[in-house]
Amino acid sequence: MKQPTSIVITGASSGIGEALALEYAAPGVILTLTGRDKARLTRVAEHCAHKGATAHPVRVDVTDPAAMAELIATANAKRPLDLVIANAGISGGSGGDGENQAQARAIFEVNLTGVFNTIWPAIEAMKPHGCGQIAIISSIAGITPMPGAPAYSAAKVAVKAYGEALHGMLKNDGITVTTVCPGFVKSRITDKNDFPMPLFMDAPKAARIIRQGLARGGVSVIFPKRLAAVAWLIGLLPPSLRVWLLTRVPKKA
Repeated sequence: MKQPTSIVITGASSGIGEALALEYAAPGVILTLTGRDKARLTRVAEHCAHKGATAHPVRVDVTDPAAMAELIATANAKRPLDLVIANAGISGGSGGDGENQAQARAIFEVNLTGVFNTIWPAIEAMKPHGCGQIAIISSIAGITPMPGAPAYSAAKVAVKAYGEALHGMLKNDGITVTTVCPGFVKSRITDKNDFPMPLFMDAPKAARIIRQGLARGGVSVIFPKRLAAVAWLIGLLPPSLRVWLLTRVPKKA
């Protein structure tokens, strides 16, 4: 999808979601933007409108399946959806004493169930038209799970695997599913990190890379390449050695 004009982006009030909204904003583009903070979301929509887009900010909880189904149906009724980006995600603040059960459950509810609640209404909306693209935002942590963020890593592993499998399953329906695995990107999540983040980049640069990758329509977009290569190599180690090594990495805040 080189020039999508009907787009839904969840988690669009900050970070990668905000940057993607601004990256795609242009005359003739309809953006439906979701987030938890209505004030921030409204500001993002206003910036998108200044670039010529029609932007609809909607405060909605991605863990609510009925609300998400209604949002997707409403957006699709305005104009058949070209692109849906399941970006909403949280981090549990798992440094220090490690994450607790409540944090782990909340992370899975947003980062995994929230993705399901976003993409399945989108799939049903796109199937009758025989076209469309779904992007699922995973993470480099989806390649090599980090002991400092177990629930976050596990949820990102799950959506990465799910997206790759859906890519094959939905190909004959004309729907492209692309999984995105970014490294460290400036966001409200990485703002909590008090340790060095290799190859750290700002959100607008990440959004440009993601857009270019989605336009190619492949199975995945993984960046930065050097960090991905390190993650893949660590993933090849025996589990005991891999865990021993990664427990020495500073814990995610």
